[in-house]
Amino acid sequence: MKPILLQGHERSITQIKYNREGDLLFTVAKDTVANVWYSVNGERLGTYNGHTGAVWCVDCDCILNPRKTLEPCRPWLCKQLAMLNTSSAVRTCGFDFSGNIIMFSTDKQMGYQCYLNYFDLRDPQQIEDNQPYLTVPCAESKITSAVWGPLGEFVIAGHENGEINQFSAKSGEILKKVKEHSKQINDIQTSVDLTMVITASKDCSSKLFDSTTLDHIKTFKTERPVNSAAISPIMDHVVMGGGQEAMEVTTTSTRIGKFEARFFHAAYEEEFGRVKGHFGPINCVAFHPDGKSYSSGGEDGYTRIHYFDPQYFDFELEA
Repeated sequence: MKPILLQGHERSITQIKYNREGDLLFTVAKDTVANVWYSVNGERLGTYNGHTGAVWCVDCDCILNPRKTLEPCRPWLCKQLAMLNTSSAVRTCGFDFSGNIIMFSTDKQMGYQCYLNYFDLRDPQQIEDNQPYLTVPCAESKITSAVWGPLGEFVIAGHENGEINQFSAKSGEILKKVKEHSKQINDIQTSVDLTMVITASKDCSSKLFDSTTLDHIKTFKTERPVNSAAISPIMDHVVMGGGQEAMEVTTTSTRIGKFEARFFHAAYEEEFGRVKGHFGPINCVAFHPDGKSYSSGGEDGYTRIHYFDPQYFDFELEA
């Protein structure tokens, strides 16, 4: 599993995302730059410049045009198409399944509360006036991670207090609410068919939920905070990344800090593999759409693409 090392950021990676075909990998970091890479060889295709602060999230519209990307909050098509102004930093963003609706949430900071905003790209007036067709205030606890649910009917959001909410994309009302985590949810990702979501939390665990009912299915426990988790598109596997808190990294060796990517069996909840490489906590992980590789971005500013044979990891536990 010799990784391909991507060096295109000067500060820690905040999110990585494949497009639908898997030929492109988008990376964003705290250094104001967004990069796009060829996933097959790690060659950098280009850089999106324009931000003046940390870029926390990125998404790619794979339905209408595989070269359209969304950063907080600037839609691009090789060049900047539009810019949406917000009062505070944008924490999460994403295209719905059709590619027509975008959502993004803002941070609770500088006296402003957290909002979840929805824009319809088919209405140019919304973009021109910088007015979303729906704004949902989140006064109790800010959104730290969010993804679209099946068919674009709602957004599944993880909060700072450990709650998971379903927000309707039509009315903004909370359709369902659960709280299985005791601390902040750092990441939420969906399965390839959007039937399940996996969370990563500061409470040292990752949990699997039904995306429609939010029923808790499985729990994967570790000894360190989990920053990100992803579901394999072809196997019953999940990969998790995290490690010791960044403020304590300078006093800890890589072995003690547990900076490995950790593989768990989705059904048995058992860990069966670890992959080393990063020199600090892993901030984000993502499986390639074909399931034969995964990428990880770390606090060290590097992104690593690991290729492997998923059958090598297939196993069954004795009853």
